[in-house]
Amino acid sequence: MRVLLVEDSSRLQMSIGKALRKSGYTVDTSGDGADGLWQAESNDYDAIVLDIMLPKLDGLTLLRRLRQQGRRTPILLLTAKDTVADRVDGLQLGADDYLVKPFALQELLARVQALCRRHYDSKTNYVEIADLKIDLTAHAVMCAGQALELTAREFRLLEYLALRRGQIVTRSEIETHIYNESADLMSNAVDSAICTLRKKLENTGSPQLIHTKRGLGYMLKEPS
Repeated sequence: MRVLLVEDSSRLQMSIGKALRKSGYTVDTSGDGADGLWQAESNDYDAIVLDIMLPKLDGLTLLRRLRQQGRRTPILLLTAKDTVADRVDGLQLGADDYLVKPFALQELLARVQALCRRHYDSKTNYVEIADLKIDLTAHAVMCAGQALELTAREFRLLEYLALRRGQIVTRSEIETHIYNESADLMSNAVDSAICTLRKKLENTGSPQLIHTKRGLGYMLKEPS
């Protein structure tokens, strides 16, 4: 899952970004509203974490412009102003959620995760496909009755495929939503990651769930 973090406090940007990346998110950062707007217009994000008080362009104006363009990316507002008027303004402009500073990083992670699920119309914390069971909150995966040990990136890859189950997911989409920088992307990085994940699932004795659509991409679906 790819998240844009727009926060002008370098300390807070660093701590939030570190927490998101540790949880397996791909994170782009910006320290001002003008650059944040440009990034939000130029890339496909699963969620945006947006501070209200920003240099060059404030967060509410950024939010308003994105919604006027018809962009529906879920947005979590960060605000130091704990007043009803500020919260109402943000929600009326199209924000999906808000957090008042200071906040616990675990709460922010939980809210970002909920927004990412909402982006794919998932209203539950669990995904079940055949004998594969994914707990999106606990980051726990069971397959054929066995618990799977996945890295943070492997879990995010499986989560992304699961939230789009039954759909063809292109290599480019996986690169965009799962990988952070071009330095991470060897020519076969996606194929290798899919192969590793597929083996971990099939080593449980489960039938093949991740299917390759030659020339198109990959699909997670129940066996025929």
